[in-house]
Amino acid sequence: MRIAYLDCFSGISGDMFLGALVDAGVSPKVLEDTVAALGIGARLEISRVLRAGISATKVDVYADGEKDLPREVFWKQHTDHAHEHHSRDEHSHGTSQEHPRHDDVHGRGLTEIRAIIEKAAISGTAKATAIRIFEALGEAEAEIHNTSIERVHFHEVGAVDAMVDIVCAAVAAESLAVEEWVCSPLNVGGGTVKCAHGTLPVPAPATLKLLRDAPVYSSGPEVELVTPTGAAIVKALSSRFAPFPAMKVERAGYGAGTREFAEHPNLLRLTIGEAATTERASPSPGTASPGTGSQTIAVLEANLDDLSPQVLAYAMERLLAEGALDVFSVPVQMKKGRPGALLTVLAKLEDANRLTRTIFAETTTLGVRRREEQRQTLSRRWETVETTWGPVRIKVANLNGSVSNYAPEYEDCRTLAEAQHVPLRTVMQEAIQQYLRSERKA
Repeated sequence: MRIAYLDCFSGISGDMFLGALVDAGVSPKVLEDTVAALGIGARLEISRVLRAGISATKVDVYADGEKDLPREVFWKQHTDHAHEHHSRDEHSHGTSQEHPRHDDVHGRGLTEIRAIIEKAAISGTAKATAIRIFEALGEAEAEIHNTSIERVHFHEVGAVDAMVDIVCAAVAAESLAVEEWVCSPLNVGGGTVKCAHGTLPVPAPATLKLLRDAPVYSSGPEVELVTPTGAAIVKALSSRFAPFPAMKVERAGYGAGTREFAEHPNLLRLTIGEAATTERASPSPGTASPGTGSQTIAVLEANLDDLSPQVLAYAMERLLAEGALDVFSVPVQMKKGRPGALLTVLAKLEDANRLTRTIFAETTTLGVRRREEQRQTLSRRWETVETTWGPVRIKVANLNGSVSNYAPEYEDCRTLAEAQHVPLRTVMQEAIQQYLRSERKA
């Protein structure tokens, strides 16, 4: 199984995560194309920097011609009195602005942000991940201000900055074809952060809400090290917190924060590789075969015989958006000869309870069966090929170091087919041909 490990010894922010992704091998073009797809007037500047003598990648977001903007989240009442929480997401620590710009006051709500993300020419999985990260931020702010998530707004400029970080993070993370994200305990820093409510101790209120149940500690400079956006990314992507896992290292990358610290390098380290598995001449049940990864998952099932097909389709989309590994249904014959459907959800163990609640909320079932099973998976990676109509990602699966399967990414092909008015099958066929040509050259 392909895993990624986040070393948060200097915390994490959105731009540090993007820098680590690029440094670990994600093409800068993936980020640049994603920013263009959002169509919100932003651009990136990607550069090489040194932090305590270690080379790293720095990603800066420009919005409205400005650089290193604060991520500002606020609750705006209908009376137009607003409470603002200001927190910088570039590890500039303590230089937050006291007041929003005049043209930022109206801001963007989550409904508008969801609509922008949904319209972007990125994969459905990346859209779901990005929306999940934004909703995590919104839920934290809503809880702090005792309001609903739909009443939480992002300042106009802050929303642009946050959308770039979050959507680029979702797309780039997907391109790595990582099956499990693992995170170290997080160094949250120390000292205080200035908010519109006054000076508050680090971590900031939203960050603390997002890091509920996560292992944290404070070390080094008296500054904010984990930002709300960084905490939301960790919450959405990571399946568990642990020391450095046993793996065969494939690559590593460093994402740089803005400031230099005397105590430690201001870096986020991302390590990618194959999880170590025990190989035996004759694998016993539950043990991964050589070249595969083994994972214990939860299988959730429910029988449905009084649910509209449209509602079932919506429920399946919601479950995937909330982190299910896979969702499918098959037709079954229920008691008294009634036609029905068997809904099956594959989930990480830590997500099973939450997804069970979603099944109860979105379907008419009165019971959900649950069991644990072992899942063996092939290692996989993404490669990008250029077609006549644009770039397409190819998912490549490996067994014992040899390619065992490959397929073009459906969402990429569909986006190009719709934009260029060509048959979907034609785009998919050319993508496969281009991949095979590149393999022969290699």
